[in-house]
Amino acid sequence: MPETRFQIQWPDGTQETCYSPSLVVKDYLEPGNTYDLDDFMTRSRTALTMGSDRVKAKYGMPCGLALGQLQSLETRAQDYQDLTDPKVRMLQFMP
Repeated sequence: MPETRFQIQWPDGTQETCYSPSLVVKDYLEPGNTYDLDDFMTRSRTALTMGSDRVKAKYGMPCGLALGQLQSLETRAQDYQDLTDPKVRMLQFMP
């Protein structure tokens, strides 16, 4: 199963490299696009859950790395909930 990593920029300017067990994330996030925080999280939840489900279908267990990445994103997103109009920028997919 082809995995990928992608780099994002949080509303405070910090960058993070994230993991997906599947290329499905490319259907939900586009390099160069900026997303409202809630939209970014919805897209991330969908993509990472789908990726984990694909691993489960193939190997019989969900992808712990994908679920861990999603939990990390959920925790970090909470830091920005009180900002006015927080945005997350999708920087790039990494080779």
